[in-house]
Amino acid sequence: MGGNRDLCPVPGLYFHIPFCHKACTYCDFHFSTSLRTKEPVLAAMRKELTTRIGELQGHALASIYFGGGTPSLLSPQELGGLMNDARLLSPLALDAEITLEANPDDITSEKLAAWRSIGITRVSLGIQSFREERLRWMNRSHTATQSHRAIELVANAGLRSWTIDLIYGLPGMALAEWDEQLSIALGHGMPHLSAYCLTVEKRTALHKQVSTGRISLPNDGQQAEQFQHLIQRMEQAGLVQYEISNFGREGHFAKHNTSYWQGVPYLGIGPSAHSFNGVQRRWNVANNVRYADGVEQGTMYWEEETLTENQRINERVLTGLRTLWGVELAPLGEAFRKANQAVIQRYLALDELEVRDGRLLLTQKGKNFADRIASDLFMPAP
Repeated sequence: MGGNRDLCPVPGLYFHIPFCHKACTYCDFHFSTSLRTKEPVLAAMRKELTTRIGELQGHALASIYFGGGTPSLLSPQELGGLMNDARLLSPLALDAEITLEANPDDITSEKLAAWRSIGITRVSLGIQSFREERLRWMNRSHTATQSHRAIELVANAGLRSWTIDLIYGLPGMALAEWDEQLSIALGHGMPHLSAYCLTVEKRTALHKQVSTGRISLPNDGQQAEQFQHLIQRMEQAGLVQYEISNFGREGHFAKHNTSYWQGVPYLGIGPSAHSFNGVQRRWNVANNVRYADGVEQGTMYWEEETLTENQRINERVLTGLRTLWGVELAPLGEAFRKANQAVIQRYLALDELEVRDGRLLLTQKGKNFADRIASDLFMPAP
């Protein structure tokens, strides 16, 4: 179905593709390295979309996002099936952003052409590092050579936009290495970068390596130095830091992720996928077999919670403060203003917060402490 300007776009539709070539050292997302359940899971995802599309209430989709997992592992025909269902079931905004996460080793000119033909407008490349030894340690499925080739192909594929991911704060990483990584990325002319500090998540190989003392990560000061260097290099290159970890040229900010940070509803399809309708959060079971069986048999395959007013305020503060636009104060209400007047004044005095045009924003200094500042502003549970 075509776009319709009269329909108010919702942020979009998220497809979680729960399959990967390999298990990365640091990853705690839901995925499987076995493709045994691929067919029943994809069939269940198409059925789930059909049964839940009414939750969008007829609004046009502003974005569709294929995440995971490794969506590029699917064939263009399999991705196209999901895309066709989405188009038939819901109108798309005329300028809808349709993103596919991809691994460099999956990129070919033929696949890129096929992705464009099914409607993909943006590719997100999971580069993570341009150093071979780092990729081996991360247990990535691609090589540094494949990264460079993939970027070259994506950059010339005629897509509306594209982006790469990099990781800093790696074991033993010096500032010089991080600077080298940023120089290589900028040399490729990417219009968007997502850069994340390595975090230790439970139930990962990284957690075991750290807890047993096999490796140690840079300290807080070193991580902060790398973060500040990232901001400086991106600013010099003309990329705007529109979210703590995301930088883009004008016209290349990620629509889908921005809608998450601004608290707009979205529909998540697939095992472990999350959804939000403005009041309730829902998340599917993180198990491929239980998910597929639940969808096919009509039994419960998800959990949900209804957020209290204070929980909604706290989420809005946590995500909104991370962005260039900050948080609009008026919708947070008088109770928030009264409860946090002293906290806000303290951070204003520390030059970590500022109030501008009725919005609460982090200063450049405050971006180093985003989570701490947000948590200090949280409203208490009832």
